[in-house]
Amino acid sequence: MTLSRRGVLGLAGAVGSAGAMGVLGAAGAAGAVGTAGAVGTAGAAGAPGAGGAAGTCAPQAADRVRTGFERLAADGYAVLAGQKVGVVTNPTGITPDARHLVDVLHADDRVDLVAVFGPEHGFRGTAQAGDSEGASRDPATGLPVYDTYDKSGQRLADVFTAAGIDTVVFDIQDVGARFYTYIWTLYDCMRAAALAGKAVVVLDRPNPVGGRRAAGPVLERPYASFVGREPIALAHGMTAAELARLFKGEFLGAAPVGLTTVAMSGWRRGSFFGETGLPWVPPSPNMPTPDTALAYAGTCLFEGTNLSEGRGTTTPFEVLGAEGIDRRWAEAANALGLPGVWFREAYFTPTFSKHVGKVCGGVRLIVHDREAFDPVRAGIGLLVTARRVWSGFEWRSDHWIDRLTGSDRVRKLIDAGAGVEEVAGDWAAGLARFEAVRARYLLYP
Repeated sequence: MTLSRRGVLGLAGAVGSAGAMGVLGAAGAAGAVGTAGAVGTAGAAGAPGAGGAAGTCAPQAADRVRTGFERLAADGYAVLAGQKVGVVTNPTGITPDARHLVDVLHADDRVDLVAVFGPEHGFRGTAQAGDSEGASRDPATGLPVYDTYDKSGQRLADVFTAAGIDTVVFDIQDVGARFYTYIWTLYDCMRAAALAGKAVVVLDRPNPVGGRRAAGPVLERPYASFVGREPIALAHGMTAAELARLFKGEFLGAAPVGLTTVAMSGWRRGSFFGETGLPWVPPSPNMPTPDTALAYAGTCLFEGTNLSEGRGTTTPFEVLGAEGIDRRWAEAANALGLPGVWFREAYFTPTFSKHVGKVCGGVRLIVHDREAFDPVRAGIGLLVTARRVWSGFEWRSDHWIDRLTGSDRVRKLIDAGAGVEEVAGDWAAGLARFEAVRARYLLYP
């Protein structure tokens, strides 16, 4: 494969609507943690990685992306000096040579690391969806591990106070979809830190599916939950640090959190994970590869139906189906002519979750053009065609699909016989408004 080299990354730093902003180049010293209401940003600058398919042609080490943690370490952890630190992380919080940042920080006398906080799936990542590992003590470092899952507001603020920390450091690999809960763990930590008088430092990592654009419906507040606290697009097209800036500027104005974001260097908005040169660690048990993440924003919508979304297989969110579905679904989906993706007839037997132990017929997504592929439109197309070709199609009785899409509009339009373009047209105005807001908080070209 011939790899193309992209241009040199420019200096980052769009100013958000709330708080002061300090922007710093890759070679400079990191800014101090802002006081309540202020934002400090270690900016993004440097050479981007070369192109390549996920998991195949990785860039040379000199060209790879440098994560926020790497830039924090290169500056001698200046933003953490003199503070008692707690880290919110999971197995994805690693260095390029696969050491965990908790182990690295604990071994460094320049950092006073006193606590670890585990999100959904846990610090070590052993819990399935909707679960966590609970409180424990890390056997490698002896540090106390606190469970943040299903905690927010004053309840989470009390955890931070009990842990005896001054600063919350967040470093988790996101996958770019509104209903992936780690970004709402970040949001909840920011709100709780404001209540507890703690600072927040966000160490940035790539959006593995790129960040060229946002896609899909914007959440309506009556449908807010842990799979969407605030009105952002289903596929937000942002990194964790960019989202933290947006959360502070748009949603947490009444909560004066002191926020510092440490940006990456070498990442561009059009880059996919395979172009970063970084190792992939599954952020959750059913997110095994970057290809899973590519499909997830669309195919996770099937959690709101009686079809399997592929949990309990080796390719979750890339295969979908149920008993009694045959080749007609793949044929109907391919007939939509959706860009960048083919749908192949597939059969599988889940080992857990929906339809466990039963042979399911359905489709497998094959993304042949990542840049043209829109996972949200693909997901809508699959919902539309599944409902048309399979008489057994049902929404979950709790209307979970409404939480995933952010309102009842997608469900009602599909039930009324709408096609992909009509459904997508319904969210177009809201998406355009979100894009305009989003643009104010982006850190990378």
